[in-house]
Amino acid sequence: MRSLGKMLHGRAARTEADRAASFDLTRAQAVQRLQIGIAGLASMVLMIALANVIMDQANRTEATSVPQAAATVAAEPTTAPQNDPLADAGVVPDMPAEPTATPQQEPAILPEQGDALRPQR
Repeated sequence: MRSLGKMLHGRAARTEADRAASFDLTRAQAVQRLQIGIAGLASMVLMIALANVIMDQANRTEATSVPQAAATVAAEPTTAPQNDPLADAGVVPDMPAEPTATPQQEPAILPEQGDALRPQR
């Protein structure tokens, strides 16, 4: 078996090498995370700028367009006959000559009243 001193000494040497490697890895990860973060912020700024340009253009177009306004001249009443597209096509629904009476609803069937276990008198 190894002595406690050798185990601790070997572990300490390994730890320093691991620390150096992990520091390099951690530094590379930090740089990569920083790059991704900056790229994300830049893309958000570009998207907001694009949305702002689109909204400004829409506001300008809305301001210069003529709104849907009421007519400035009164419309003359026309006595043109009402067109019925179904009648023009020769399709007319069958209408009964006399209206039929509406059927009367029968009263609802109610369950028997009383106690089912006790005989009826």
